[in-house]
Amino acid sequence: MRSESIVIIPTYNEKENIENIIRAVTALEEHSFNILVIDDGSPDGTAAIVKRLMADEFQDRLFLIERSGKLGLGTAYIAGFKWAIEQGYDYVFEMDADFSHAPSDLPRLLAACKDEGYDMSIGSRYITGVNVVNWPMGRVLMSYFASKYVRMITGLDIHDTTAGFVCYRRQVLETIDLDAVRFKGYAFQIEMKFTAKQCGFKIKEVPVIFVNRELGTSKMSGGIFSEAVFGVIRLRWDGWFKKYKQKEALPQNQS
Repeated sequence: MRSESIVIIPTYNEKENIENIIRAVTALEEHSFNILVIDDGSPDGTAAIVKRLMADEFQDRLFLIERSGKLGLGTAYIAGFKWAIEQGYDYVFEMDADFSHAPSDLPRLLAACKDEGYDMSIGSRYITGVNVVNWPMGRVLMSYFASKYVRMITGLDIHDTTAGFVCYRRQVLETIDLDAVRFKGYAFQIEMKFTAKQCGFKIKEVPVIFVNRELGTSKMSGGIFSEAVFGVIRLRWDGWFKKYKQKEALPQNQS
């Protein structure tokens, strides 16, 4: 089934979640979302589950890129973005496999771009307060104040700067130099938002409720978080001195 939208789901050892998340996304009736899974050599057989579903049920809606090992969240998404552009998708999503991002929120993110004219929409945990369920308080505070710190350093008018639930218009990904994106961990999320803003794209935060995973193991680490904290200083430096390619006006029927 040809769709204008592709949901990119990076995976590493997500056998407990991957089939359920695929079924939840493809079951959305109001919109047709295709799915691209990017698996970093999961030893638990995640990719085998995806291949079975591709062969048995979702031949024209589910796709898989297998990589040789854990190469980083950012590089997984960059590979997915390039694939989506080549395939001609108009709307490209980032989404976790573990149900921390509710599939039922996908149409709301799509509507912000497709119907309201935004170039990028973010499923935001913090635009209406702190909407996080089942996280330890220490992690909630760390994430919340990290976003505050990023806003202070970069000047981004975005409450949830590290959010990983995102919809892009294709034009955003075609404008950003994807090969120049430097960060691999959660700083990747900050860099993409900062770069989109520097390129002149309009961004909307859509309030969502983030639910901590029930199955599988979190991939967050102190090193990843440190990259996000210290990387923003380099982004601010770039904002002062780097020249960013600017958004081009779309034809009237595509705006």
